[in-house]
Amino acid sequence: MPAGVDRTDGDGITTLALRNEGRRNAFAVDLLDDLDRALGELESDPGTRVVVVTGHGSAFSVGADLAAPPARRTLRGDSVDADLARLRRVGRITERLHRLPQVTLAAVNGACAGAGLSLALACDLRIAAEAAVFNTAFLGAGLSGDLGGIWFATRILGQARARELFLLPGRLPAREAQAAGLVSSVSPDESFTADLAALTARLAASAPRAVRAMKGNLRDADRMSLADYLDVESERMVATFHTDDAREAARAFLERREPVFTGR
Repeated sequence: MPAGVDRTDGDGITTLALRNEGRRNAFAVDLLDDLDRALGELESDPGTRVVVVTGHGSAFSVGADLAAPPARRTLRGDSVDADLARLRRVGRITERLHRLPQVTLAAVNGACAGAGLSLALACDLRIAAEAAVFNTAFLGAGLSGDLGGIWFATRILGQARARELFLLPGRLPAREAQAAGLVSSVSPDESFTADLAALTARLAASAPRAVRAMKGNLRDADRMSLADYLDVESERMVATFHTDDAREAARAFLERREPVFTGR
């Protein structure tokens, strides 16, 4: 079976499972092409409120499939220009994931290294099973890093911790990854699926338009001056205030019940 991404949908939650059997879900070009297509579909999918990225079997993804035939690799050594063009196109996949309007969650079920870690870092949130192990891995392969891993890590962890992880690569068990700030929670392996379901259900119950506006705020806060940011933040706040969901939240508060959001 060729490598790819398996999509499942239900209750406002879309799960994208990376699949490259026997290769610990390493990134062959067919897997990356599949992922790019899936993310493109989700960009305009109003029915999806939460996107979960995970891996098949016992791994999340160990990054580039260095043992694949050249035709299935991004970096093939045919020419600098050709390798650069392919890698830049692949890099836009993590940008697309990072900019999805829905909440994105990396469910790290096992080994997560190199470009696989970059993909996880592109998500809004990360949770891990106890068995998960993280490794930046690039330097050990004589490489400098790709798919925005350092860009994401610097913003998530800060300069000092990001430099430590990338310049001194090594195995980082799930609990240590949580202590470092790479993941927000770690679940015992036997309850990981149930804990993931509970978290995604909670996220999916949020007001979709408010989530999308809040994600815009989070992106803008990293790149705008305070004055410019306050302008766009105010626009989004007023826009969400004038939604049915905001009115529903106010009614639910007065009626002492949980709100039911429709995305209107």
